[in-house]
Amino acid sequence: MAEINWDKLGFDAYRTRTVVLSHYKDGQWSPVETTENFSFTLDPFAQVFHYAISCFEGLKTFRQKDGRIAIFRPDQNAARMQRTAKFLGIPAPDKDLFIKMCTLCVQNNLEFLPPYGHQASLYLRPMLFGVHPQMQLVPYPEAYFAVICAPAGSYYGEHLKSFAGVIPGNYDRAAPKGSGSYKIGANYAATFKPYKTAHDQGYTELLYLNSGTREFIDEFGSSNFFAIKGNKYITPLSDSVLPSITNKTLQEVAVDFGMEVEKRPVRVEELAEFDEAAACGTAVVITPMSHIDIKPVLEEDKVEKSYRFMPDGEVGEVCTKLYKRITGIQFGELEDTHGWCYHIEEK
Repeated sequence: MAEINWDKLGFDAYRTRTVVLSHYKDGQWSPVETTENFSFTLDPFAQVFHYAISCFEGLKTFRQKDGRIAIFRPDQNAARMQRTAKFLGIPAPDKDLFIKMCTLCVQNNLEFLPPYGHQASLYLRPMLFGVHPQMQLVPYPEAYFAVICAPAGSYYGEHLKSFAGVIPGNYDRAAPKGSGSYKIGANYAATFKPYKTAHDQGYTELLYLNSGTREFIDEFGSSNFFAIKGNKYITPLSDSVLPSITNKTLQEVAVDFGMEVEKRPVRVEELAEFDEAAACGTAVVITPMSHIDIKPVLEEDKVEKSYRFMPDGEVGEVCTKLYKRITGIQFGELEDTHGWCYHIEEK
């Protein structure tokens, strides 16, 4: 294995050693298999190719200060995958199988688990996809469940730094009563083009509004939105928003800090009232926003309005405090009073 610079890890596809997989067919999951073959052989008529019948999860494993290995809140990811699979009409692994396969993936790829002290983790990507060959638009109970992993640093190359965001007036993320609250691959496909445009313009994130009336904030293209106003932690309540496990964790930490949590519809005009605003998700934990612009047409130069929270690169006091609490628990530096860390044995 090539030597890894643990301090220079980004968030990239990285070829590790072992894939863990199981095949659901004829009403049951096959025995769990570990393989070093990174290729799947599928029928060209498989559902995943034609109808995007696929979903995934993302969670992290940490080498903690005392040397133990901890997967962060895997039970929550298992539950979310089950919910998404039900929406897609495909079978899903139960909690025990989900955690067993995540554990095996870590144990069989331990050389890629970053040592403590580098602010890095082993990112797990469980994948579930329909493989039955068919052309009819009907669900069929056959699927592959696989877990892969990669060593990861920060999604944006910085562990805590503020970035610019933009609200694109000519793009929507999810339709009312659609698939926005499920972690399916198709939801992300629609963001590739506007992300490329936004990145070329110097923006890091896209913040989407509700597509029905465009009055309320939904979420970023990659993660949930939250804001700080005085002693309040505010995050949108919307049927189109993915239920982020990181956001859920941040809300619980905010309560621990004595903050008031408001999960409610958030009007876009409220951006002018917030002290801090940020994206949150597994990959980023927290990505604070320095400012958020509104552009009626993303591809054009006109900025209709701009909301400033922090000088470029700087991070607010509350985001910093929340970030340090969560990462402190993940790395075993602070007491895990909620029991979020699932400890596993080395193989």
